[in-house]
Formats: sequence, structure tokens, C-alpha cells
Amino acid sequence: MKIKQKLTIRYIRVKFKLLTLVSNRKAAEKAFELFCTPFFKSGKKPAGVFQEAKKLDYSLNGQLVKGYIFNNGMPVKVLILHGFGSAAYKFHSYIKPLVACGFEVLAFDAPAHGDSEGKTVNVVEYCQLIELIIKKNGPINAFIAHSFGGIALSLALEKTEHDKHTKVVLIAPATETTTAIDSAFKMLAIKSKNVREEFNKIIFERSGHHPEWFSIKRAMQHIKASVLWIHDEDDTITPLKDALKIKADHPANIKFIITKGLGHRNIYRSTEIKNKVLHFLKPAPLD
Repeated sequence: MKIKQKLTIRYIRVKFKLLTLVSNRKAAEKAFELFCTPFFKSGKKPAGVFQEAKKLDYSLNGQLVKGYIFNNGMPVKVLILHGFGSAAYKFHSYIKPLVACGFEVLAFDAPAHGDSEGKTVNVVEYCQLIELIIKKNGPINAFIAHSFGGIALSLALEKTEHDKHTKVVLIAPATETTTAIDSAFKMLAIKSKNVREEFNKIIFERSGHHPEWFSIKRAMQHIKASVLWIHDEDDTITPLKDALKIKADHPANIKFIITKGLGHRNIYRSTEIKNKVLHFLKPAPLD
């Protein structure tokens, strides 16, 4: 963690201590705002492949979201979904190989990320974006989702027509929202049970669901797609232990690849992992 980030977190922790003394509800509201805010956004996308893309603009909840389409018009389509604090361009190395496989490739910056508008985003809004992309560009045959994009995709697939021929790659997905909240409260040094209760109430008030509902384990009961799940033992952002609970159920439609030493971000940058993803997604040759 960089010095600037450490100082920012230290400052926020002090503010929360003071705010908790004033009101548990206000502290929870501020915690929820921070939970949905990508403070350290990725820098500008590199030149190269993104200069070749057709640019797409969609309005979502009154804000403009930006996207890209490559190899436009091909019948088999893949959608790339980045994680929290990331951006579509982070997956630039996947685009040319996917195009070479004959895919139309779609990639979007989530709200409050990359070139898209907004200051905050939650999983419901990211899910809404995925549904909008599918509505305007679908049907989409395959998905690559990292981290936060993984849980948003799982929620979207629950409500989207798909079958066993739909292919989904989950790379270090945020499996359980409760785990993400635990990590956020630990980082912010919020120990008050009352603040946590108010935080959970805010989620229910805004979504109609308790935090436990936002779970890939729960959503997988309704997902028919063929899934390649890639996770690293040393992932400190989306811990492997949550994924192993799903693996223990031996779901027939999921193939797991467990790596070591790649962590949360290097896992999707790995050439070996990228090749495995491309092999899994590559359309079968026509007879």
C-alpha cells in the first residue's frame, strides 16, 4: 500500500471514531458511501488496441457509462467485466487473442470507473449495467469477470436467459459480500456492532435484500452456464476460503483452477491463465 493510501485510511479512521460518537446511523451511512467509492481509480488506458475499438455510450440511472466493441458483427460475443477500482483497459491483452478466435468483444467501464460517470457504484448498479449491455448487444455467449465483476455477473445471470452452452470465466470473484464488508470494516477500524447493524439495514432498505443474499454461492443455484473458476491461494482481497465452500459442493457445471503465488491481480495478467481462459472460451469448430 502506498504512503498516500495509508495516510488517507488513517485520516478516515479518525473521522469514523468521531462520527460513531455522534450517531451510529450517520457512521453507517458514511461507511456505505465509502464501501461504494473507488478511491484509487486506475490511470488512463494505454494506446493501441483501444484506439481500434468502436466506442459505445449508454445512460444508466442518469449517468453516462462508456464502453468499447471490437470485431463488431461477429455472431459469438464475449463481455469482459473488470473489478472494483479497475477499468476495462486492464484486460487489453485479452482482446486481440479473443478477436483472433472470432469473438465480438465488449468491454465497459463500470459506473464511477474509468471513463464512465459517477462517484460511487454498488453491485446492484453493476448488475443493471450488465443487463443493459445484454439487452442492447445480446445474446452474449461468454463472459470474463474479475473480482467485483464476478458477483455482479452472477446476479445478472440469475435474471438473464442462458443455458449450459453459455461460458463464464470467474477470475478471483468477490464470492460473498459479507466477506467484503468484513474487510472494509476491518480496514476502517470500525468495531461497533451497532454501526454494522445500521450498515446492514441500509443495504436492505436500498435493495430489498440482506447482505447475505449478495452471494455467488447462493446465485449459483440458478446459473446453468459452464463455468471456469480461477482463484489463487494467496488472494488477500477475495479470499479463497469462500470459493472452496462452493467447490466442496462439487457443482457439475464448474471447473476450478487453484493457483499459488499470483494473488488477486496478477492472476488475470498471467500468460498461463490467459491461455487457459482462451482455451476454455474458444468456440468449437463447425462440422
